[in-house]
Amino acid sequence: MKRFLAGMATMLVLVVVFGFVAASRLGSVGSTTPHAAPMGPGVSPSEPPTDLSPDETWLGDVDLTSSALVTPDGPLRDVHATGTNVRVTKAGLRVGAVTLVATLPFAVAAEQVGHDVRLYDAGGGLAAVARTATVLGQDLTIRATGKVSAEGGDLVIVPQTIDIGMPGVINDALSGVVRELVTVRQSVQGLPPGLRLTAVTVGPNGFRATLKGTDVTIAGSSS
Repeated sequence: MKRFLAGMATMLVLVVVFGFVAASRLGSVGSTTPHAAPMGPGVSPSEPPTDLSPDETWLGDVDLTSSALVTPDGPLRDVHATGTNVRVTKAGLRVGAVTLVATLPFAVAAEQVGHDVRLYDAGGGLAAVARTATVLGQDLTIRATGKVSAEGGDLVIVPQTIDIGMPGVINDALSGVVRELVTVRQSVQGLPPGLRLTAVTVGPNGFRATLKGTDVTIAGSSS
């Protein structure tokens, strides 16, 4: 998950660049400023900051939806990103509040978890985890189903059922031994400070992940 989430931060960059171009066009027409641009009925943008410096651009609200976003670590689907109180500065981006939602395909998530794990929809809002491991000298295919949650910024799958393909009594006896092998707790690293995974659910095509943050800073590249 960690590189996926970094990819979501990239999505925010795309949102802001899109808004920056729109703001520049508005600013080039007569005396119209981005702050005075009509937002449509019922839309109330954030109040412009009073300390905006000459080399900064401010965007009250940005909203972008995309059917797909391709990152070096795989594609994301059904991406929706919103941000408020966004500053574009020479040092990077400063975002007052941001929400990023996207579907992470199972195959992409499994590759990032590693250990040849397979992830898929088990139905009923549960995720399935499958892998092969050597247990007590035997190569076993372990299958588990469990709830998915976001805990402390991590993506977590805790098994509720475990099947190792053995008769009932033996299966039950070994379930505790192999539980950790099919428990997923993927730490989130490489994210801008203030941005974290807050919710995740299981869909037919992957994990629907939500990231939220306040006072998020995304540094620009060094010159």
